[in-house]
Amino acid sequence: MLFRKQKTPADRPVPTHIAIVMDGNGRWARKRGMPRQAGHKVGAEAFRTIANYAKAIGLKYLTVYTFSTENWKRSEEEVNAIMDLLEKYLREILRDMDKNQVRFCFFGDMSRLSPQLQEEARLAAGESKKYSGVQVNFCLNYGGRAEIVRAAQKFARDCVEGKCRPEELTQERFSDLMYSAGVPDPELVIRPGGELRTSNFLLWQSAYAEYYFTDVLWPDFGPKDLEKAIAAYNGRNRRFGGAK
Repeated sequence: MLFRKQKTPADRPVPTHIAIVMDGNGRWARKRGMPRQAGHKVGAEAFRTIANYAKAIGLKYLTVYTFSTENWKRSEEEVNAIMDLLEKYLREILRDMDKNQVRFCFFGDMSRLSPQLQEEARLAAGESKKYSGVQVNFCLNYGGRAEIVRAAQKFARDCVEGKCRPEELTQERFSDLMYSAGVPDPELVIRPGGELRTSNFLLWQSAYAEYYFTDVLWPDFGPKDLEKAIAAYNGRNRRFGGAK
């Protein structure tokens, strides 16, 4: 589904960066007496719709929680189904890249993924750098705590090698060691599916993000639901610890 460029009225500004926990695929399928894999397939189509709409409304960054470090605990059948969907989507990305003109980036430890999936992700990220539209960040084999530990280990190694000193560590420098280096922190984090937790998602980056929770399961989440989240965000007073 393609959306034409949407007008952005002054009373409905769009955040620069929205992050989404794509939750509820399995429950969506179970409610319909279908296997969990069917929910992931419909959820993938919901993502495609939201990504296209995000581009149409002028969003600069969209980050989605695609597969967490904890998701390996699921059945082998379900994990394989998710990975098959990812490979299929990445092949479509590479095929339609010039038409969609979306930048792609991947946050997470890609080493555990299949060599084919790693190569397709590398190609998608590399070949899409030339585009200036929305950037979609896939959090793939990603965990917020693991990301922070990885950044701390990298800084510690640099100190041991004499490249820097512990007292030189600042929040800005630490941010540059994250997978998301160079990407502004999300202003809005959306969690469909009815759960009220962060689930180890962008723990460092979301320190001052606004959270929006909804009972809508991810496969049913569409542009109208995204607009509700943006409206809720625009109705909040972001003080960043100050008093206004």
